[in-house]
Amino acid sequence: HKPKRCLPIQCSGVGGALPCSPLLFHPNAKGSQIVMDIAQKTVKRQASFCNAITFSNRPIALYEQVRLKITKKQCCWSGALRLGFTAKDPSRINPDNLPKYACPDLVSQSGFWAKALPEEFANEGNVIAFWVDKKGRVFYRINESSPMLFFSGVRTAEPLWALIDVYGLTRGVQLLESEIVPPDCLRPRSFTTVRSSSLRREADDSRLSVSLCDLNLQQEDGAASSSTCPIPQNSLNSQQSSLLPSALESDLHFHQLRGAHIKTLDEQTVARSEHSREERTLVFTNRPLRTGETVFIKVTKSSPARSGSLSYGVTSCDPSVLRPSDLPYNPEALVDRKEFWAVCRVPTPLQSSDILGFLVNQEGEIILSHNGTNVGMQVCVDNSRPLWMFFGLHGAVTQLRILGSTHLGDQRATSSPSSPSSSPHTPSALGSGISDPVLNGGLCSAAFCRTTPSSPVSLPKSPTFPSGQGQWSDECSICYENMVDTVIYACGHMCLCYTCGLKLKKMSNACCPICRRQIKDIIKTYRST
Repeated sequence: HKPKRCLPIQCSGVGGALPCSPLLFHPNAKGSQIVMDIAQKTVKRQASFCNAITFSNRPIALYEQVRLKITKKQCCWSGALRLGFTAKDPSRINPDNLPKYACPDLVSQSGFWAKALPEEFANEGNVIAFWVDKKGRVFYRINESSPMLFFSGVRTAEPLWALIDVYGLTRGVQLLESEIVPPDCLRPRSFTTVRSSSLRREADDSRLSVSLCDLNLQQEDGAASSSTCPIPQNSLNSQQSSLLPSALESDLHFHQLRGAHIKTLDEQTVARSEHSREERTLVFTNRPLRTGETVFIKVTKSSPARSGSLSYGVTSCDPSVLRPSDLPYNPEALVDRKEFWAVCRVPTPLQSSDILGFLVNQEGEIILSHNGTNVGMQVCVDNSRPLWMFFGLHGAVTQLRILGSTHLGDQRATSSPSSPSSSPHTPSALGSGISDPVLNGGLCSAAFCRTTPSSPVSLPKSPTFPSGQGQWSDECSICYENMVDTVIYACGHMCLCYTCGLKLKKMSNACCPICRRQIKDIIKTYRST
């Protein structure tokens, strides 16, 4: 069937007299976080996830499509654009009295109707059109898709202005030229009918369009229940905003290379498909990390029935040169490759909504934070080359999302005092003092960390220091009491006493305090004089 073209705006439309003036955003009635361009066609939310309610500058005619293009998406939040209508003239609304949310704050007031756009449709570049018919039913369509019933109950006997809440995932929108939809131009179907065939999400994905704040609007939507979204999106975002910086960069997402048992939900979200105990679940970032960059990851789904934690690491290997068959079941097997690989595991159990931060600072330390709490330095890496980050979705972690990243030029002053740091008296190849954490199991046992050198043949050279730092200390770099008398095999570093060397060797995944290579043996030495 040939699609029927929608009619351009006329000075008199289906719903009666229609202004010839272009459709713009109202210049004054807007949330505190909204920034508007001079032409009143584009708005953007400055920060946070809310306080971004906007209105049209004139009433909307019946069957007039309000057309929006999503210009900016910020993946760290839940929920998306809220769309609807109001019978209240925005010129008479005091901007200071606007609530944070259209749903449920505004829709609980008389004369306001709105509902959340499904997150699946809130992608950059999508064009959303919505309109109201003479029966008070609101429909919407994405790009050139079939129209879908959104909600109903709008009073059409009085003038209606468009209500647009730039919420959550949606960071910026642009108003396009509006169009009239003749009553016989489109044959709307039920929203719930279209959803099953239109969405690319799997049926078991609970992140649907309806949140608890929208339950009072489910008239034609039928089957949705409060169990669809156990935590209201407003509350979830409020909790999350306290754990994240006010502004996140959104250019970091997952690489297209992934393990055989990983499915991609979108560029920032991956999920593990239940297969068996041996699962290939590795995923990589699409670009190398920058020095001083903090990457924020959110566990969006977890399975308490399974044990185990998230594994992660960095590598100098560009994921583009790998094939899915190169990715092993066990990430630790990667350290046998010729490239540089460092593999660790989050030391604490994770559950849904947990947020992790990974910082690679100037000294090559990877510092971990968990729900805003600094866990400390986990491993030292060679950050002189590009490093991609990777994750393994094991155990309880079944779905992972990249929220974004922040970048500061110099992280030296911002490293937490609780994480180990360098000192002139601590021998270190990468600027990390690791005396206490090694014996306490904080680096190489409880949170297992394994690294591989850049070359499988050449052994790393012992670190050299500027002449101002004096000669190598004769004190054991762990206990600082006994004299150094032990060589680590196979890296060759001589930095321990024999007593500490024996303790270190007995630990699982024991590694050298200097270069982080695996300890194969320790050799006691004797001086001739």
